[in-house]
Amino acid sequence: MKNLNPFVLILVLSSLLTSCGSKKDIVYLQNVGGYETMSDLEDYELRFKEGDILGIYVSTLVPEASIPYNLVAASSQAGSSSAAQGVDYIIDSEGNIDFPVLGTVNVAGLTISEVKNLLKTKLVDGGHLKDPTINVRLKNFRVTVLGEVKNPGTFDVPGDRVSVLEAIGMAGDLSIKGRRDNVMIIRDIEGSKTYTRIDLTNKTFMKSRVFYLSQNDIVYVEPNKSAVSQSVLDNRITIGISILSLLITTTVVILN
Repeated sequence: MKNLNPFVLILVLSSLLTSCGSKKDIVYLQNVGGYETMSDLEDYELRFKEGDILGIYVSTLVPEASIPYNLVAASSQAGSSSAAQGVDYIIDSEGNIDFPVLGTVNVAGLTISEVKNLLKTKLVDGGHLKDPTINVRLKNFRVTVLGEVKNPGTFDVPGDRVSVLEAIGMAGDLSIKGRRDNVMIIRDIEGSKTYTRIDLTNKTFMKSRVFYLSQNDIVYVEPNKSAVSQSVLDNRITIGISILSLLITTTVVILN
């Protein structure tokens, strides 16, 4: 112990101090009882926005009757016959899509079931088709998770619903340095950014309007005090090492 460098001892102690934490800093849903149920205040349904890409397919008992209402693009493949591929619909700045035969249809702000009902009504009441089946799917549903998570990035959502907990799971969960009590959800609503903060340690966040994420939402996890302190310490160590290296180099040059 007599030969232990004081500088090394300081570094070890500082590292131990900055890495200390308590259970309340890292555990989710701390106020949930042993057996407890929570009901959503309202049923969540995804709503379409400007720029969304929709896949829409119309079918009937007579396949030939629905052909004019399904856009397809023919692509030639070497060694095979021409293959038909469905064409997607992009919601324009006015909230419309250009649907075959029907023309302009406004779908922004509607849910999947509402778009299905709207198209079905137009096709049946307009005398176009009898009892059509309509499939609607959002093809650009993705969310981004940034900050103190193990695998930050942008993730595609295969279905039409994902919670903030599921999105965090896609990113590999929060790191030990991630702040659980102040996670920020950034959402675009009609061209304006909204910022909502939730506390993952408290069960009430499950009733938040951002518990279920919307397409293109951003989840940002802030670093906690330990991470900030460690970052400051690392910078000081780097500066100290650089100065020490410079002093050693200068001393060697002078001695030589």
